[in-house]
Amino acid sequence: MNYGCLPELYDSVENLNDSYIQSKDILLKPKSSVTGVAPVPFLSITDVPATHKSFYTCSSYNHLTVSDGPSAICTGCNSYMSRRLTYVAPPTAVGAVAAAGGFVKDVVTYMVMDDLVVKPMSTISSITLLNKFNVKDVGVLKKKVVNFGMGEALKLLKSSFESKAVLTSVFMSSVRLKTELVCQ
Repeated sequence: MNYGCLPELYDSVENLNDSYIQSKDILLKPKSSVTGVAPVPFLSITDVPATHKSFYTCSSYNHLTVSDGPSAICTGCNSYMSRRLTYVAPPTAVGAVAAAGGFVKDVVTYMVMDDLVVKPMSTISSITLLNKFNVKDVGVLKKKVVNFGMGEALKLLKSSFESKAVLTSVFMSSVRLKTELVCQ
């Protein structure tokens, strides 16, 4: 069975040094939370599904009592605690991870190869890559900026199951098509 380049992607993340990534297990061994109630986030930073707890108080602003159910009786005025409160969670380690860029540590630039192999980028790795592809003149290299939205993400996912040249097939297909039209 062909899995495209997914084995290469998996292996490259597995082989990343721990100094580059917050937690490999979240990516390599995600915990599934199969429920019919809420959609599962696409690539959650945490393995724990978010639960939203509701808290209630009475309609009097003078009583500082809280309940987790709207049928509780306030000890200060004996009325139902039916006014829903808004809970604001404090920043956590997970929030810090998300603010710091998600799954990776510090400010490190990564290169993603056509087969989705992920590597930390350095001067040495760049020179090695240029040698690997036998690039003699760096002036012939071109920069390509791509827009990456949900459509591209779906194409990338589909192509990752079918191809070993995922980035080329998703982002360079229009260039290939134009070249083919001109050549015919």
